[in-house]
Amino acid sequence: MRRNFQRSTFKLQRPTQRRGNAEHRAQVAVVTWATLARQQFPELALLFAIPNGGHRNVIVAKKLKAEGVRAGVPDLMLPVARGGFHGLFIEMKAGKNIASATQVEFMNRLVLERYRVAVCYSSAEAEAVLREYLGMDATPGRQGRE
Repeated sequence: MRRNFQRSTFKLQRPTQRRGNAEHRAQVAVVTWATLARQQFPELALLFAIPNGGHRNVIVAKKLKAEGVRAGVPDLMLPVARGGFHGLFIEMKAGKNIASATQVEFMNRLVLERYRVAVCYSSAEAEAVLREYLGMDATPGRQGRE
């Protein structure tokens, strides 16, 4: 499944403080759910956040850039292979906030490298993506957990 994120479907905009908080709350809810759902899906123990966003002072930003922080990287990563994908990346958004040009470009590159990528606008949507992804068989081309 090669799905590219179309440039024509987004507008560049800076999230407001309220949206940033909504994205934060949704991501916290996903990580909390994943912790509780590990009994059903042990693979969720590998889910982790990629702290690329947020406001930082100039010195910290320069240090992080030197360490390899890259713009456009999605918020969450599950390094578990399923259904021919190497892993799953999730970008959390809230309200009318949409992916930036840098994010779209990075996500398209991930898709080309056989990663599954999802943009989710709620914790429920992200949880559904994780459930569906983990329900895929590890064998490429086959779906469903048996």
